[in-house]
Parts: sequence; structure tokens; C-alpha cells
Amino acid sequence: MRSRDSTRQRICEETFDVCIIGGGATGLGCALDAQLRGLSTVLLDANDFVSRTSSASTKLVHGGVRYLQQAIAELDYDRYKMVRKALHERVHMLRCAPFLAHPLELLVPCFSWWELVYFAIGMKAYDWIAGTASLFPSRMLSKAESLRRMPSLRSDKLVGAVSYADGQFDDARFGLALAKTFAQQGGELINYAKAIAFGTDPVGKLNLVEVEDQLTGEHIHIRARVFVNCTGTFADYIRSMANPAMPRRLRFSKGVHLLLPLEAIQSEAALLIPKTEDGRVIFAIPWLGRLLVGTTDDEAKLTDEMVVTPGEVKFLLKYVNQYLKVDLSPNDVLAAFAGMRPLVMRPMLKSSAVVGTSELIRDHEVEVDGVSGLVSVLGGKWTTYRAMAEDGINHAQRILQGKQAACKTRNFPLAGTHGYSPDYWKELAESYGLSPKTAQHLAQKFGTEAPMVLKLGTRDPQLMLPLVEGGEAIRAEAVYAIREEMAQTIEDILARRIGVQFHSWKEAAQAAPVVGELLAREFAWSDTQTKEAIGAYLGSIRHLIQSAGIES
Repeated sequence: MRSRDSTRQRICEETFDVCIIGGGATGLGCALDAQLRGLSTVLLDANDFVSRTSSASTKLVHGGVRYLQQAIAELDYDRYKMVRKALHERVHMLRCAPFLAHPLELLVPCFSWWELVYFAIGMKAYDWIAGTASLFPSRMLSKAESLRRMPSLRSDKLVGAVSYADGQFDDARFGLALAKTFAQQGGELINYAKAIAFGTDPVGKLNLVEVEDQLTGEHIHIRARVFVNCTGTFADYIRSMANPAMPRRLRFSKGVHLLLPLEAIQSEAALLIPKTEDGRVIFAIPWLGRLLVGTTDDEAKLTDEMVVTPGEVKFLLKYVNQYLKVDLSPNDVLAAFAGMRPLVMRPMLKSSAVVGTSELIRDHEVEVDGVSGLVSVLGGKWTTYRAMAEDGINHAQRILQGKQAACKTRNFPLAGTHGYSPDYWKELAESYGLSPKTAQHLAQKFGTEAPMVLKLGTRDPQLMLPLVEGGEAIRAEAVYAIREEMAQTIEDILARRIGVQFHSWKEAAQAAPVVGELLAREFAWSDTQTKEAIGAYLGSIRHLIQSAGIES
């Protein structure tokens, strides 16, 4: 990517075909799709890229077994179509960035023969819907085989388990790979740039957006022929900014996740807890050296703070302790995060305003405002981001008229994919003298672009030092994130670029002073600015810990 300052200057000087507002999964997918069709495209985000909902997912690339269950139980064809679409999109995510996404085996423990048969039939239906996009076939496991595969399962009354396949991915890095690929294809993008007002042509169609730089306070104008609203939970705000008469379309659901010691599961497979008291499923998934547990589904307001509460910690731990032979307490939580899902209320279904959020369909909708011409991509889920983007840009392209180019994203490889193999980390370890853990970490985060990170270390050996003593991440990653990935803050680096904050709050706090000094060196911050940045970040970590009721 270009530097943020040079990008800000360039985007004021031309008129783009497409302006994407929102840098989460949907916005980045739309931006890459539009650019690959030959449309000059710019993307802006009010915060950092993938900084909200899109980096707070369960890290699964999946069709959704719960949605399939609902579709069958309620004879709901819309839910069935959503599951089918997601299962067919799943394989494209795994192919376009294999260093960030891969197949995952999940086990569903069963405590009666009826449950075993029921879930086996359900997972065969899941396989059948996936068709040729199936990752590997589901199968029934005996009690002995289930305990061999996952020794930590509670064996009392266990009859067996059903094994099935879905995908797993690193959501934040996948979003950044989309951003980098978009930039490599000639697109322009900028973070911390908030849309605050639209301008219109004589007939009332949008032709520019006024943007406030959230770091400098400067105001700029970006001109485009069509604007695409991909702001997730803030989509209604952008819609009303374009046309105050537009009705609200979204409801919100809060989901939380815990990061626990990986030793709790003693397996490479994941666990699906098939039923909770609120009708959801819970996943316990090995993820980048931790056990990721989630999620909840509670009604939320846009003004709610996205922190994990003691009640939510207790709720998730109760089910983990119930299914695994562990006795985890809140003080075993190493990190946690919360996110807000935007769920679309269907205008034709009056009841959508009164049903619980867990009952609302996770599918997307593309809306084109007949007054302003704003295209809004509403709702959806990570697994279908590419199909959502294709749908959104199809609508945007019709507004542009002219030649209608075909979508090219179906199997387009993302930055870091070319030349990658599962053993690529060994090449890194041998070529740069890295420990296996650090080599694997770099390969998983950057793919075949990892040498670009390591070259910084060959020029400055200090950058080969770990961010935290004994940790896998090295200091060169922080510098690379600043120079090549538009990182502006300590959180940008530790949460989304490197992932230390999701691995351990304690490690993130230890790494903060080092990252703060590297940012100061790159941006020529004063000592006061550096201390303020480090203090603010450490304060935010303390707040997350205290909100969750965890002893620091």
C-alpha cells in the first residue's frame, strides 16, 4: 500500500468510478471486485481496516449447521439458500488464501443413540448441499474413537460423536490480504477517514463525499460516479446521510469470544456444542495457539460498548466445562473480544422487528436508493463476503451503465498466496535462521510476502528480536505494518496486523512499549506523544480485563 499521506493527496485529485465506504469484509471485497473489473476504485474507513465486526468473528469459514437445522425444522427455503451459498463460497476462501484459511475437522459429541443418528443425518445433508465443494465427508465415530480424537471430552454417557468439515481462517489478516491485493491492482484506500456528508449533482444523485481525517482533523472531498455503502453496523447512518427519508433496516446482535489455554481441548479437532439455553451452538476451536470459544447472540444497541462482561464469560465457560474434562474459571481467560453483527430486517416481514436476533437470517441484501443512487450492501457474513461483493458491484455497475464487466474474484489469489505450500515455513526457517514457531507464525500471517518482513530485519538486526520475550512475533512485523500496511496505532499493530492482542492481553501489554517506540521512530513522534500512545493503549487493555471481571 502507499503511505497514508500520499494516498490522501492522490484521492483528492481525481474522480473515481466507485467509492466504497467501509473497510470491513464487505467493503474490501467490493473494492477488489470493482478494481478487477476495470473500475477505478477508492475505499475509505472511519477507523482501521477490519477493526470492528470483521475482526470479531468466530474465525470459521462455514455454511452454518445451526442455520441448516433451522431451515429443516421450519421448512425455511431462504435459510437453506443461505447455507448452500455459504458452503459453495467456503471453498473459494480456502483456495484464494491458503496460508490464512484451511479445512478444519469438528466433532459433535452425542449422548444418546438418537442424537448420534440425528446429527449424522444432518451432517450428511450438509455434505450433500456442499456437493463438489465438500472438504471431506462427515462420519460417525464410536465412543472409543471420539475419545481417542479428543481425550478431553467428558465420557459420562457419551455414545459417540459425528465428525464433519468446515473451514477456519484468520479474519483480520484475511481482510488485510484483500486490502493489499486491491492496492496491488491499482486501487486506492485510506483508513481513519470518516464520511460526514455527501454532495449531489443537479438531479440529486451523489457525486462526492466529504471526509474528515480522524488523525489530523483535515477535511477533504472524494469524487466518484457511484458510492457503495459497506459500513456494516453503521449502514443506516450512511443511508440516512444520503437520503434522510430512508427507513431503518438494521438490528444488532452482540457476540463474544474467549481465548483460553489450548491444553484444555487436547486435540487438533474443534468441538461443536450443539445446543445452549438460548438456542445457539457454541464452538471451541484450536486457533493460533489458543482455544477460541464462542459465541453469544444477544440483542444490542449501536451505542453499546463492545466489551466482554462477567456474565458472558460465565455463560461460555459453563458449556466448556460441561463438555470437556476441565474446570476453567474466569482467571483462565487469556484474552477476549466482542463484536456487533448487523442483521437485516426484511421489509416484507413485519414480524422481523419482534423476533429474537438469533432468528434473523444472516443473509445479505443489496439496496439501491432511487433518490440518491447510493448502493448499500446490508447484512451478510464473512463466508459469503465475495458473493456479497459480486452482488453489490453488479448493482453499482448498472448505475455506471457502459460496458458491464464480469466478476473476476471467484478464485483470484490474494497477496501472499503465490508459491505458498503448507511447508513454506521450513524454507523461511532455513533461509533466515528462524525458530520453527516464528517461521510458522510469519508464514501464517504473511504467506510468501514474509521475506519482505524479514528483509527489514537483515538491514537492522534489532528488528529480528521478539516483541515479547519468548513470543513468536518479531519487531520487523511492526515496522512492516507501519510502512506497508498503513498501521497508525499500537492497537492496529497488536490486534489486527500481528494478532498479539487476541493471543494474550498480558503479552499485548508487554509488547506495547516496544511497538510505541517503533511507531515513534517511523512517525517522528515526540516523547510526550509516545508516552500518551502507550498509556492510552495500556489503559484500553486494563479496561477490557476489568470489564470481563478477570484478575489482571
